[in-house]
Amino acid sequence: MFIQGLAPILWLIVALSVLKMPAWKACPVALVIAFVISWQVFDMPLTDAMTGTIEGALMAIWPILGVIVSAIFAYNLTVHTGGMDKIKDMLSSVSTDKRMLILIIAWGFGAFLECMSGFGTAVAIGASMLVTVGVKPVNAVIVCLLSNAAMSSYGSVGLPLSTLAKLTNFDPLQIATYTTLQLGAMVILMPFVMLIAFDGLKCLKGMIPACLIGGFGFFVPATIGATTMGADLAGLAGAISSMAAVVVYAKKFPIKEPEYEIDDYDENFSITTGEAVRAWLVFLLIFVFLVICSIPAVSAVLKTVVTKVMIYSGPDAAPTSFQWITTPTILFVSAVIAGFVNNASVSDMANVLSRTLKTLIPTFITIITIIATARIMGYSGMTMAIATATVAATGTFYPFIAPLIGSIGAFITGSATSSCVLLSKLQVDSAVAIGLSESAQAWIAAANAAGSCVGKIISPQSIAIGAAAVGAFGVESQIMKFAVKVYLPFILIMGCVVYFGQALL
Repeated sequence: MFIQGLAPILWLIVALSVLKMPAWKACPVALVIAFVISWQVFDMPLTDAMTGTIEGALMAIWPILGVIVSAIFAYNLTVHTGGMDKIKDMLSSVSTDKRMLILIIAWGFGAFLECMSGFGTAVAIGASMLVTVGVKPVNAVIVCLLSNAAMSSYGSVGLPLSTLAKLTNFDPLQIATYTTLQLGAMVILMPFVMLIAFDGLKCLKGMIPACLIGGFGFFVPATIGATTMGADLAGLAGAISSMAAVVVYAKKFPIKEPEYEIDDYDENFSITTGEAVRAWLVFLLIFVFLVICSIPAVSAVLKTVVTKVMIYSGPDAAPTSFQWITTPTILFVSAVIAGFVNNASVSDMANVLSRTLKTLIPTFITIITIIATARIMGYSGMTMAIATATVAATGTFYPFIAPLIGSIGAFITGSATSSCVLLSKLQVDSAVAIGLSESAQAWIAAANAAGSCVGKIISPQSIAIGAAAVGAFGVESQIMKFAVKVYLPFILIMGCVVYFGQALL
């Protein structure tokens, strides 16, 4: 039954990689394949297959699609009110060295955008901003792609990790902590890799302290945030701290390397405190609201605003919970408040929301069908069949390939969230099959999220988003060729981290 259970995943690999089919077209077919096989091969009752599909679709709509819509709406509204232009000018005024601007814009601000909204926003925005300060389009896409990959598990306010925790029934704090620890080497090394990708080893001259500050400036606060506040704020804490640390360093120790000086910049740029606050307001509000909601007393009250519905009709069925005052609500309310402060009318916000919804229709189809597919595969025993065969082939060596499996999921779907949804149960089932402890099982589940970050380096969807953002059409294969060279060593490093790490648990 291994091949039959693997059929939906094999279809996605062929459809997305070979046939170059858009994800929103390929994923519904995967759902149909999973539905039929679960029914005909794995003897899943038709009613159970249908209710499992409905449960997956509703889980996709709330909170996952709620987060995506609210986050992209918040960003688009910031663009509409002119706040994003002011943010770009503020960041560009910190340094005239392209290398430092790569760390500030692609690494620091890019991490912030990814942790706030995810969904390729950081690649598109970061690359377009770097082009405006003189970075070549292809190089701009590559460095933003690398930065974005390192942060993908924290995207959309920790959505991949919170989704992973929910699907595997592990403590969200534990999943966030384990994932952050596994990503440590990647996060610390990536600023160096980004500059090497920009212009070779010579690009590191005078920049090693800044790279270390950028890497550790993210990793240390993210680790503290993961262990105390969970997935929602771990990435944001790291992003804000890293960006602030690099900016302070750039101001305190300005670098003047003629080869990397930007050609055109406004020496007289100035902005009032009020203008700066209004430009950043939506992000400030989201951060403040998330901190408040993470306070145990507040969180306990908010969790009471919940609806529980029995949807799935199969064995071991449990009610599906929909918590209403959560991340999507916070994002949306913050965007509306910031919109009013920045003089956006109700009509303006309605138009921005409408445009946002229209552009995300393919995403709706992709996320709904991929999550429904994952639920059917889990409920029917398809993922268990895959896990059993995989464990039989790898034995106790399985933890080494756990990140590889997660990376394949991200490559297939273009999303760390979708990879976690599609493969998290397979990872846990495999960990159970080789007799790992419960803590080690959580470590393997986290490896799926960490591996997804590595997989995002070679994600065709991310590459396409970046290339389109800078108008560099037809360079995707050139970017992919370089991306593979970065992917291979990082997936080996991640495999070693997970393999030796689980032995300690």
